[in-house]
Amino acid sequence: MTTTMTKLLNFDAVEKAPLTTDPFSFMVARDVIPADMLERVNADYPHIDRPANFKPESLEYGPLFAQILEDLDSPEFERLISRKFDIDLTQTTKTITVRKLSEPSDGNIHTDHWSKIMTVLLYFNPEWHQEGGKLRMLRGKHDIEDYVAEVTPLGGTLLAFKRSNNSYHGYKRFDGERRMVQVNWVRSDPLALQAQRISRLGTHTGKKLLRMAKGLGGRG
Repeated sequence: MTTTMTKLLNFDAVEKAPLTTDPFSFMVARDVIPADMLERVNADYPHIDRPANFKPESLEYGPLFAQILEDLDSPEFERLISRKFDIDLTQTTKTITVRKLSEPSDGNIHTDHWSKIMTVLLYFNPEWHQEGGKLRMLRGKHDIEDYVAEVTPLGGTLLAFKRSNNSYHGYKRFDGERRMVQVNWVRSDPLALQAQRISRLGTHTGKKLLRMAKGLGGRG
């Protein structure tokens, strides 16, 4: 990415946000996108018409959104996350994806694939009044109501967590706009990358079959 302007994201808000370590390591920062910039940033958000994660290079968007992607992709941000979670990310591969729409099959309780090391989610919705779609940091894999924190996907909210065998999270079903950018640091060895590709393929295939089944049922 080429530089379009000075840094837009409020890294100080990320630096100052408290780190929670029980039941796993995560943090939530507010106003990472300055409130007076959110409307303009959303005007530059890419047009997306289906519920999937997209690589930025496959989308068209305005300069303010481009600057946010550049900030998230910067060495400064990576060093900040490394310090915050006391983790070495220098030997990982970083991926960035953009999403706009959530579907009812999203949000199931999970821990993320073992090849992932760190996840950052930055939200863009200007308001949120729905019960569903709020990401919950869970104590276990069986009960969506047994949570230690609930993160409403309001614009400027940033959630970061370290993947572990007990980093369970999920949200109640929601169908609609749930704007976010996701940053992942993943293991860079070939086995891990191949395993993640297989996992994504399985997830996409399962969701496609679910949509087909739903469509057939709806025509009965």
